[in-house]
Amino acid sequence: MDLSKNKIAVVTGASKGLGAAIAITLAMKGVHVYGIGRNKDSLKEVSIQAGNNFEPITLDINDETAIHDWYNNTFSNKNTPDILINNAGIGFFSKIDETPTSNWLEMINTNLNGVFYVSSTLIPDMKKKKASCHIINIGSILGKVGRTESTGYCATKFGIQGFSEALFMELRGFNIKVTCINPGSIETDFFKTSGQDSHHNMLQPFDIAKTIIHLLETPDNMLINEMTIRPLNPKPPNS
Repeated sequence: MDLSKNKIAVVTGASKGLGAAIAITLAMKGVHVYGIGRNKDSLKEVSIQAGNNFEPITLDINDETAIHDWYNNTFSNKNTPDILINNAGIGFFSKIDETPTSNWLEMINTNLNGVFYVSSTLIPDMKKKKASCHIINIGSILGKVGRTESTGYCATKFGIQGFSEALFMELRGFNIKVTCINPGSIETDFFKTSGQDSHHNMLQPFDIAKTIIHLLETPDNMLINEMTIRPLNPKPPNS
């Protein structure tokens, strides 16, 4: 995909962390980015860094009706997304018998249902395009291996793994690529509730964003459907 040719991207969870890094990096490459997030103020901060190619969209991906309404009011047959980055996700980490049902449902709704709502809304127009499109789902290393006190999060990320594999088989005939990226620990505040402090030996958000650019720019007939990314040395500095 040639990102310099008026490409349009939708990035969920764009208000902070990896999603913000992806949105900023795409915008700096000349892609017109619709960055979806729930925090209006955080999206404004991303907009300052990303520049005019970034449009902040305050939206909850758990709200299927709101997603449909926004999409229908924003895009036309000649102006539809080429790229979808399903990045939005939430994690709560605790023993299974100490996990509130509300936390479990919020992970299911955001990490699985939200991905379905957004993907199923965009895909019909992607199918109509002659040029190659690309959907990238941000999974997790915890979608490959289990971890104690992570049952809900692992369940959703294992789900994203299966969703992505089935989807790439379904869409490859429509010239739509689907890639599932499974990163290890990233230096953000995501795992704060698990008692894991971030440090510089973790993966860096903008390094992963650059890897996503590489994936998007692969030849149209090349599909990398899955990628696992780990820090080389995961231990905290000086440990």
